[in-house]
Amino acid sequence: MQNSSSVDFFMHLRLSDDEFQTLIDMVSLAGEVASLNQKPGSEDHLASFASLEDKILERAQAQGYADIIEVDPDTNNHRVTAEYQAQSYIQECIDEMRNEIFWEELSFRLAEREVIRAKGQDAYLSLSDEERMHVIAPRQQRFWEGFSKNGLDQVHLIAPPGQG
Repeated sequence: MQNSSSVDFFMHLRLSDDEFQTLIDMVSLAGEVASLNQKPGSEDHLASFASLEDKILERAQAQGYADIIEVDPDTNNHRVTAEYQAQSYIQECIDEMRNEIFWEELSFRLAEREVIRAKGQDAYLSLSDEERMHVIAPRQQRFWEGFSKNGLDQVHLIAPPGQG
């Protein structure tokens, strides 16, 4: 892969209206997901995503998609409108991603807590990452299956003594 500053590269694509609509959704989804990355050092990657998204959406606006494309007053970049995103496949993907991450993280943390209680924190911390995953995985799967079947219906919080 060559550095984009050293080579001019032009590509012409022929896309149907449906394919162009899908491209709009794809770049918007990628930009939305990239913007969730708050890790230090990710700014350059985020900027390149935003730049390409802006370029494609600016073209889309000029090609008859002005009803779903607007300019963000804060960044002066093009974006899909909130109304479009709310009812689009983009939002469905983001909602599903957040949902999956929530349940995966919850099941992992509960499984990890269960292992720490059973083995003790020092013994748990002495395990390699591979060993930790080996003992956590069956418990995590059990929690995952329970949440898949019952959601949060069987989750009960018990406050420590004196805290509620």
